[in-house]
Amino acid sequence: MSRDYAKTAEALEGLTADQFRVTQSDGTEPAFRNEYWDHHEHGIYVDVVSGQPLFSSTDKYDSGTGWPSFTKPIDAESVHTRPDGSLAMVRTEVRSTGADSHLGHLFNDGPTAAGGQRYCMNSAALRFIPAGDLESEGYGEYRHLFEDGENNNKETTS
Repeated sequence: MSRDYAKTAEALEGLTADQFRVTQSDGTEPAFRNEYWDHHEHGIYVDVVSGQPLFSSTDKYDSGTGWPSFTKPIDAESVHTRPDGSLAMVRTEVRSTGADSHLGHLFNDGPTAAGGQRYCMNSAALRFIPAGDLESEGYGEYRHLFEDGENNNKETTS
């Protein structure tokens, strides 16, 4: 089933000031003072603007940075990257492909065994869908990620 994950005026109107600042003005929220940095529930994280599935809790890990960190996106096509030189250094910005929301940055200091990447995201750019609510929220195709007991939230440290 193909969905349209584009940005709409209605979706933007529903954002909090912080969500708008992060996703539309390339903002960053404070480390250790955001909703998902220490969140351990099973489920998926979607773009707060469009609802596009972005990350799974099965790929989330404790990076020690104070932001939610993932080893990979739920689907490589759900995000795109571009150079970001806004802080007098070059970083790699991560944006959603559907709504072009600013999500965070990609670094090459993630867990080596999982590919070495750290998708360091802003909680304000994400909405969490608990595994038990995937069907009712319209994300039933991701239920398989949580049906295997060995696949449930193996958070690691880097």
